Amino acid sequence: MSEEISAQALEWGNWLFAQECEFLRGAASLNDLPEFGQPEVSFAGRSNVGKSSLINALTGRNTLARTSNTPGRTQQLNFFSLGKRLVLVDMPGYGYAKASKSAIEQWNALLQLYLKGRPTLSRVYVLIDARHGLKENDLEMMRMLDVAAVSYRLVLTKVDKVSPTPLRALQKEIEEKIKTHPAAFPEISLTSTVSKSGVAELRAEIAQFAIGGS
Repeated sequence: MSEEISAQALEWGNWLFAQECEFLRGAASLNDLPEFGQPEVSFAGRSNVGKSSLINALTGRNTLARTSNTPGRTQQLNFFSLGKRLVLVDMPGYGYAKASKSAIEQWNALLQLYLKGRPTLSRVYVLIDARHGLKENDLEMMRMLDVAAVSYRLVLTKVDKVSPTPLRALQKEIEEKIKTHPAAFPEISLTSTVSKSGVAELRAEIAQFAIGGS
């Protein structure tokens, strides 16, 4: 993140993400969604983008969100209550070619209904693998969020695997592209779950949406 993060915001974010994180439920259909309550932030991204690893890194836990060498394992919306102040939502991975057409259609329908009908949804974080950049299915997700008028921010993952010069070029390229997406935050976040780069800053930003946020 290039914007300034205050020491107070970093402290609040670290405190919040150290609180108990309780699994609420998994939702495979609209009827499974929990009732509106705490503010929500959601995490979306292609299968194998490192979404589960980032959620685990943010919460300081190794097993909160499942990680797997088999892409496409998360096939429902998984809801977690963080300190009873904020709900984290692990969304189904997209772009997994081996998923059946009917499964993909079902996931897309659920996501569209969730995005359009969730007043407690504060922001979606769309994860992009820094080694590969934006793909067509990422752009499809961004267009879906634009139509639903849901605020979202792009987060580059695995930045430790890319050299500084091409990483800066990719960041500049993506930030230029998102200027045409009305619901997108104008700057992207850079993170690594290996070096922990950007993790504390992302905690601080997410924590601002929590009840009692600072």
